[in-house]
Amino acid sequence: MLPLNIAIVGRPNVGKSTIFNRLAGERISIVQDLPGVTRDRVYAKGQWLGRQLRLIDTGGIEFNNQPFVEQIRMQAEIAVEEADVIIMMASVTEGVTETDEMIAHLLQRAKKLVLLAVNKVDHPDLQAEIYDFYRLGLGDPYPISGAHGLGLGDLLEEIYRRFPLEDEGKEEEEVISFALIGRPNVGKSSLVNAMLGENRVIVSNVPGTTRDAIDTYFTYEDTQFRIIDTAGIRKKGKVSEATEKYSVMRSMGAIDRSDVTLLVLNAEEGIRDQDKTIAGYAHEAGKGLIIVVNKWDKLTKDNHTMTEFEQKIRAEFQFLSYAPIVYVSAMTKQRVTQLPAFIQKVYENFHRRISSSLLNQVLTEAIRINPAPSDKGRKLRVYYMTQVSTAPPTFVVMVNDEELMHFSYERFLSNQIRDAFEFTGVPIKIITRNRR
Repeated sequence: MLPLNIAIVGRPNVGKSTIFNRLAGERISIVQDLPGVTRDRVYAKGQWLGRQLRLIDTGGIEFNNQPFVEQIRMQAEIAVEEADVIIMMASVTEGVTETDEMIAHLLQRAKKLVLLAVNKVDHPDLQAEIYDFYRLGLGDPYPISGAHGLGLGDLLEEIYRRFPLEDEGKEEEEVISFALIGRPNVGKSSLVNAMLGENRVIVSNVPGTTRDAIDTYFTYEDTQFRIIDTAGIRKKGKVSEATEKYSVMRSMGAIDRSDVTLLVLNAEEGIRDQDKTIAGYAHEAGKGLIIVVNKWDKLTKDNHTMTEFEQKIRAEFQFLSYAPIVYVSAMTKQRVTQLPAFIQKVYENFHRRISSSLLNQVLTEAIRINPAPSDKGRKLRVYYMTQVSTAPPTFVVMVNDEELMHFSYERFLSNQIRDAFEFTGVPIKIITRNRR
């Protein structure tokens, strides 16, 4: 079904993210009593009574000169353009403010369905306070309570009354999901914008600008992609604010939700210990992985620069020997157009399945080249191999005694599989089992 696009807008700290999370059914936006926590648009899917929703949470709109305010306002305006329905949020405890009036005036020009939701009506005694909101000129205000989930049914019923069921169409096609991971300020958001050709997320030189994990969809050569742009993962010692802690947790969640992860490195700064820690998260999660070296245009290069940089990467990331390396520049868009093809290829490898007959041909040849080892007079006997799952490709090797399987021989078998089949960008898991 084609979901309804619902944008939630309003000034800071009126409870937009709380309502967004309730409608989405999970904690996606950061919720905290701190104005301006949500800076970018955040997307999520939800449903109500079997109907599909596509929700867009936005940064709080303000009309002053605080940091990021102009960019936040622009993000909210783009969200309004994308939406079928706009929910303007206000707060009954603060009444109608000058900022509310300016936002309402902005929305009246949008020529979209705009519904006014007055939040924090947590007690029946506050119902009478909502009548003052009629002067915003947006029709009947809907009293709701994000904290208790009250009034949302009436709001959604009005939306579906305006948009009947026949507006929903075919089911969504298969989507390749990939996450950009890396330290703050390596250029992840700039890469998103370069790939999309538009300013979809806020880009700033201030480390940690992107706090929310953001889902963005695009199509490349008839293939649908979903970008999960994560907040930059900081060292634990630097994660002081509760908001930043949520961001790190959500970055891990973004890796879990992805098929392929792009580890973004900063060519100017080189490789840091934290880069290896971040890569370890994705590797341990068993995701497809591409190493993307950003800001490549900033280096003074000669004929040996790329070779030397690759040698450093391979030395520092020995556990990522399977990952391809792409050298890009978000600023000049150098090689950025190649990334979707790389992602699609790794995705195909991630879901590749090999027949048992072909696997056992490779196994027989591997044993001929390098016979199974012995330990304390007992010889390892390898009987057969089969693939039990994909994403990541996982193989079970049946032996006479799994305790005789040394990790070096397991690695040898893994390399033989890679030599025989296309698994670039994908970790391979081998499980040893005793034959029963």
